[in-house]
Amino acid sequence: MSHATFAAPDLTMFCRLDELGLVAVGQHLEPDRAVIECRVAEPDPWCRKCGTEGVPRDTVMRRLAHEPFGHRPTTLLVRVRRYRCDHCRRAWRQDTARAAPPRAKISRGGIEWALGAIVVDHLTVSRAAAGLGVSWHTANSAIITEGKRRLIDDPARFDGVTTIGVDEHVWRHTRFGDKYVTVIIDLTPTRNKTGPARLLDMVEGRSKAVFKQWLAGRPKPWRDGIEVVAMDGFTGFKTATAEELPDAVPVMDPFHVVRLAGDGLDRCRQRVQQATVGHRGRAGDPLYKARRTLHTGANLLTDKQHARLEAVFVIAEHVEVEATWGIYQRMIAAYREPDKHKGKAMMRSVIDSVTSGVPAALVEIRRLGRTLKQRATDVLAFFDRPGTSNGPTEAINGRLEHLRGSALGFRNLTNYVA
Repeated sequence: MSHATFAAPDLTMFCRLDELGLVAVGQHLEPDRAVIECRVAEPDPWCRKCGTEGVPRDTVMRRLAHEPFGHRPTTLLVRVRRYRCDHCRRAWRQDTARAAPPRAKISRGGIEWALGAIVVDHLTVSRAAAGLGVSWHTANSAIITEGKRRLIDDPARFDGVTTIGVDEHVWRHTRFGDKYVTVIIDLTPTRNKTGPARLLDMVEGRSKAVFKQWLAGRPKPWRDGIEVVAMDGFTGFKTATAEELPDAVPVMDPFHVVRLAGDGLDRCRQRVQQATVGHRGRAGDPLYKARRTLHTGANLLTDKQHARLEAVFVIAEHVEVEATWGIYQRMIAAYREPDKHKGKAMMRSVIDSVTSGVPAALVEIRRLGRTLKQRATDVLAFFDRPGTSNGPTEAINGRLEHLRGSALGFRNLTNYVA
């Protein structure tokens, strides 16, 4: 244990009341609640109208929810002295702005604790409200107001952004209203290996117009500083980027490119399954048993998985699945190649092979080839700018899903965005 200097126990300092301009004068403990009686540290006797020293008149009590101690809601019972000026007959109270905003029910220390509980500890608003001992609406309003002031309205929030990722996200699973939002992520820390990606903004809807309007609303110097935009295969995002960020390079990230190939592999397997056995996959069907193994990288297959795939590919009717699987594996190998110049050449070879001369029977590969032909420049751009994957964007989308699940769903998009 390090040699520390200890002072006498001080409830004011321990509960951080000195930061709020308060002094603790008493306490009352209950099994489920603690009440700390306080007074305002600095007197306020001077009249703001005529400057005359006022006369103490009486005191009023102000109750403020404070950060909990020992998992017990803590309430501050603040004695506020009232003064009266004998000269101009004006009356006023001691200033408690350091302790809490006017008419607020939660102290500034309590609001800071609640905001940290939501942002850092990933608690729900319900748990934060229970810790403060207030209603859900009281806690939610205070947290949103403070979060908007400190996080959303921070003028430096968009500083230093050179790489962004854009993707859509389902924020509610109902048939009423628009269920999609467009999520914009700052990928600059990930690309520069200085930290994790961070959420920049969330806009209602998913379309070219939504993303274009958001970009148009940013200052021109900020738009001129954007170098790379990572996105999926949605052409609306690409068109909006080309119109508002003409100097930025659109990159179709590996996550979505590989998923396109993986979806084609699944469709091919399902089509061949129906054609050969006449029903959907069942537990004993070779193709159905190998559905997950088909998505495993060839260099990661175990001996058992190798044997399973060999048993599938030895059947003549499964040749289309084997051909589609080969394209899928070549794409994975290109992205996993440590030498990005070699990886780019491998990916270019894959694109060339699926865009011409593909037999008509391989409908999934032909469909994949049409997409890759249109977005070939965007796909190959990744190899010249490593670290621009939209994987962090998908990770943040996963956290948003967790948030929505913890809250048992949202009805108000403003609260969800905040």
